[in-house]
Amino acid sequence: MSGPLVDAGSFRDPSGHVYKAGNEIFRTVSPQAAEHYAFVKGTGLLDDLASRGLVVSSDEVDRSALGEAADSAQLVLRHSRIPFISYPYEWPFALLKAAALLHLEIQIEALERGVSLSDASAYNVQFNGPNPCFIDILSFRRYEEGELWRGHRQFCEQFLNPLLLRSLFGIPHNAWFRGRLEGIETEWIAELLPWWRKFSLNIAAHVSLPARLQRKATANSEEIVARAKHAVLPKRSYLGMLRQLQGWIKGLQPRDTGVTVWQDYEQTHTYASNEETAKRRFIAEFTGKVKPQMLWDLGCNSGEYSEVALENGAGRVIGFDIDHGALERSYARATAKSLDMLPLYQDAANPSPSQGWYEKERPSVPQRGGASAIIALAFEHHLAIARNVPLDQVVSWLVSLAPHGVIEFVQKSDPTVQQLLNLREDIFTDYTQEAFEAALNKKARIVRSEEVAATGRTLFWFDRS
Repeated sequence: MSGPLVDAGSFRDPSGHVYKAGNEIFRTVSPQAAEHYAFVKGTGLLDDLASRGLVVSSDEVDRSALGEAADSAQLVLRHSRIPFISYPYEWPFALLKAAALLHLEIQIEALERGVSLSDASAYNVQFNGPNPCFIDILSFRRYEEGELWRGHRQFCEQFLNPLLLRSLFGIPHNAWFRGRLEGIETEWIAELLPWWRKFSLNIAAHVSLPARLQRKATANSEEIVARAKHAVLPKRSYLGMLRQLQGWIKGLQPRDTGVTVWQDYEQTHTYASNEETAKRRFIAEFTGKVKPQMLWDLGCNSGEYSEVALENGAGRVIGFDIDHGALERSYARATAKSLDMLPLYQDAANPSPSQGWYEKERPSVPQRGGASAIIALAFEHHLAIARNVPLDQVVSWLVSLAPHGVIEFVQKSDPTVQQLLNLREDIFTDYTQEAFEAALNKKARIVRSEEVAATGRTLFWFDRS
């Protein structure tokens, strides 16, 4: 049996590192961080936040649990496990907003107990279903009277600026954030702002003024450096800044750019009611039989079939979609109905790669843990037709994701495929149900299939275990 494996994303933290040993997650606490940890633990803050699900729960264990990996550690903590790791460049607006508000709520409660956070990284937040949870226990430390908010710039780049990009300009943050893992620079947002927006007090305090100061600091302004060294921020002002940001972010909404292509698909799709019933029944039977602990819903749309799966035996669902409007609706469904479903932005033709330092710091989606089963409903034609991916490759990729699954094949004559072909030449002579079945039979066993729509849409239940 191999020993504990260090998490490739925790190398930057001198306070301690994260390890995976079997199915358990551990964190070392270095001698220089132990005093801060003991102080924070003694305030009761961590236990209080963990009891409400706001901070990952943890307990101290014997250092032998990590063997030699704990040789230089003062303490070893065991954390509760997050079901699936996601990153801010995969979060839709609503998830990023929830994560930002969690960070501010924790900061405020911490300050009131004489504790502050050493940074403001969005990567310190993960999700249990649609609910955010703070995971970096060693970010908490004793508050020093008069200290500045050292994480302000990071908070703006990784939380506020991405939210403003969508809220003010209607531009989703995902591609920008994935292209720069440290977030979206304040100077970029400042450059995009029209002159009249700069009169806003919030914009001035958190965008315009910081951008100007950063430019001066980059130019090695001695005046700026001297002021920073001697600046003092009373706790009352610190709390006021956090609460002001909290109120501002609560009011941010995605800019109204109209209904997205698939946002209202649940209401406008071409299924008759009996066809919809047949599709739901098929998914219910599949999940009831397979009972997947982790189901991936590819092209989850508003989460309708994720909900069916959860009601019939799926343990939890990770939903993936490229349509931001659909993801917002999926998140709304998950929160309103307390569903263990996490909707994430993902372009299947250009998925999140392994990236960051050594191309290991932020692993690709499959490297973070596979699925027990998948459902891919009204999905494959978006790759085969819209993105020109050969049909056999689409099938091969889908089957590789999980040992069990349901894939819906959509006929070329179907209105949604015809919509994709409206403005392009039909070069897809091999896009047929016969070719689809042949490709699927090469990779897995077809348990059963069922035509569920008058247009010929057919569901295929596969098993390759």
